[in-house]
Amino acid sequence: MKSYQAKPSNLNPKWYLVDAENQTLGKLATKVAMILRGKHLPTYTPGVNMGDHVVVINAEKIKVTGKKLQDKWYFHHSGYPGGLKVTKLETMLAKKPELVIHLAVRGMVSSGPLGRKCLRRLFVYKGKEHPHQAQKPEVVTVMNKRAS
Repeated sequence: MKSYQAKPSNLNPKWYLVDAENQTLGKLATKVAMILRGKHLPTYTPGVNMGDHVVVINAEKIKVTGKKLQDKWYFHHSGYPGGLKVTKLETMLAKKPELVIHLAVRGMVSSGPLGRKCLRRLFVYKGKEHPHQAQKPEVVTVMNKRAS
């Protein structure tokens, strides 16, 4: 019996729609990264980009736990001396909520060429409207509650 190796020519990527309203940022990012990478498929092959497309809507309605709104910082350096830019999560959610989700998912995929290919399949939008209706995305729910 031989191991199954998925080939890029045999892949048929699907489209998924995730509503970020009242979702915890980390749990949402974990689920999205798993779909982008293809780990939800029974034929998952680590070296092949076999993930699906993910559309995330309502990015501005994301939730975070604890005191992360005040305590979490995003760092960016311009490349020039003294060029460190620091932004709070609270400010980032007000100005660019799509970037918050994108950065959270980016931290959960591999940091090489395969991870960058996966991130090209991620589409994040601030409100409910998105231009991917023609692809007929399948709705995915993210569980927030603990099973007791």
